[in-house]
Amino acid sequence: MQSALVLNATYEPLSVVSSRRAICLVLGDKADLIEHDESFLRSERLSLPNPSVIRLRYVVKVPYHRRTSLSRRAVFARDDNRCQYCAGIADSLDHVMPRSRGGLHIWENVVAACRKCNLGKRDRTPDEAGMKLAKTPLIPKELAWVTVAAGSVPDLWKPYLAQL
Repeated sequence: MQSALVLNATYEPLSVVSSRRAICLVLGDKADLIEHDESFLRSERLSLPNPSVIRLRYVVKVPYHRRTSLSRRAVFARDDNRCQYCAGIADSLDHVMPRSRGGLHIWENVVAACRKCNLGKRDRTPDEAGMKLAKTPLIPKELAWVTVAAGSVPDLWKPYLAQL
């Protein structure tokens, strides 16, 4: 099932929901259809365009600044599913400063790595192992949670995610 981006009444991205949930919000007069793709959702008596972006009709106050939580999926999204040591396909996480040596499980210390590089590095820092990081691990941008929630950002969403 496809996903839809939910915007606040002020066009601020709020969440990513399934197309079915987006249709329910539109049919319940809680949201307006802003963008849709070429496909349709059909029932016995109704045919509706498949929503890609909807906007709520009322303002939802967000009491906190939403940030992407540290997870395997989020690290892979940040690092483009590439090993940060050899640029191969990543299949594991690596702590730059090993946890056994006081390294923390935080964004700045976790990178995606392939199994070969992760096993080769073992319980050492990249300098000690003779390895070089492709890029310094950082906290993702503010709207990176959209990429993590949807897997990839459709072209129809990009005008509404200018900060991403």
